[in-house]
Amino acid sequence: MSTIIDTDPVTAALPDRIKHFPFPYSGDSYRYSANVEPSRKVVTTEAGEWGGRLLDIDEHYLSDVKERGEVLDRDPSRIQVLPHMRPAVWDAIGTLLPAMAEENPDSMSFHRDGNNCRWRNGLQDLEVEFTIGDDSSLPGGPLRFLGSQIQDDMVFLDQREDALWLDAGLVTFAADWSLGFDTGMKFHEIHGPVPRVHEEKIVSRAEQFLLRLQPGEQYRRTNWTLTIDRRLDTSTETYPNWAPDRGTIADDPALPDRVHLRVEVQHLIRLPHSGAILFLVRTYLLSLADIARVPVWRETVGRVLAELPEDMAEYKGINRYRKAASDWLLAS
Repeated sequence: MSTIIDTDPVTAALPDRIKHFPFPYSGDSYRYSANVEPSRKVVTTEAGEWGGRLLDIDEHYLSDVKERGEVLDRDPSRIQVLPHMRPAVWDAIGTLLPAMAEENPDSMSFHRDGNNCRWRNGLQDLEVEFTIGDDSSLPGGPLRFLGSQIQDDMVFLDQREDALWLDAGLVTFAADWSLGFDTGMKFHEIHGPVPRVHEEKIVSRAEQFLLRLQPGEQYRRTNWTLTIDRRLDTSTETYPNWAPDRGTIADDPALPDRVHLRVEVQHLIRLPHSGAILFLVRTYLLSLADIARVPVWRETVGRVLAELPEDMAEYKGINRYRKAASDWLLAS
C-alpha cells in the first residue's frame, strides 16, 4: 500500500478499481512511443499503485473469464494456433501457471514432475492434472484452458526471417481489431493502419527491441483508448454491436458514467523453451465519473483529450465525442 493511501483520507476511501488503475499518462499530452519498462515494477499514482504482478487478479476475475468463455462459444475464431506454434502454447502454460501460483499462494498452486502437472485454482474451485504436450489432457485444449484461468488476452509471435509473425493467440477483448484477420501477418503489417508510428520509426524500434529479448525476459508497456460502457469485447467481429454508440454518446447526459478510459497493460515475454514472444494484453476500464474522483487525473485526461491530434483521435475512434468528454472533465 502506498504512502499516499496511508496518509490521505480522501484517497484511502477510493475503491480498489481506482486505487489500482494503471493510469497511463505522465503529462498533459500524448504521442505514440515504445514506452517499455521492466515487468512487475510497482508504479505509484495519485490514487494508489499498480503493476506489482505479472498476472493481476481483480474484482472482475470470475466475470471476465466467464465472459471470455461465452465469446469463445459464440465465435471459436477468437482462438488461432498455426501448427508450428503448439510448443509455444505449452511453453506459456509452463510459464504463466507457476507465476500465477507464486503470486497467489493462498488460492492457487502448481506442481510439476517431468511433464506431469497438477494445477489448483481455489477461486474457481478447480483442480486438474494434465500432461505437457498432450492437448487432450486439458478441457477445451491448452490455449482455451489457459484463457479460462487468466484475465489477459494472449498473442504469440514467432521469430523467423529476421522478423516477427503473429501466428497464434486467444483474443476475446480486442480494442477494434481482429485476431483472425491478423493471424499470419508480420509485426509491421499488423501496425500498418496506426498513424505516425511508421514515419517516426516506432514500430521498427519496437520490433528490434523484441527481437533482442532473451529467454525468460519480461517487460511491459501501456496503451489506451476510450470505450463506451464497460464493454471488453470491442473486436472487429462485433463492430455493429458497439460502434453506433460513438455517434450518439456526445449528447447523452450519462456520458460521464458510460465513457470509460480503456487501458491495456501489455506484457512482453520471451518464452524460455520455444523462443516465441508472448504478448499478454490485460484490459482495464474506468469511467470518467471515477476518473474525476482523482482531481489530478480529471485535469490530465481532460487536457490529453483536448490536445490529441485529430489523426490519432480518428484512429482511436473517439473523434466524435472526445470534445464532449474533455469539456465535461475540465468543467467538473
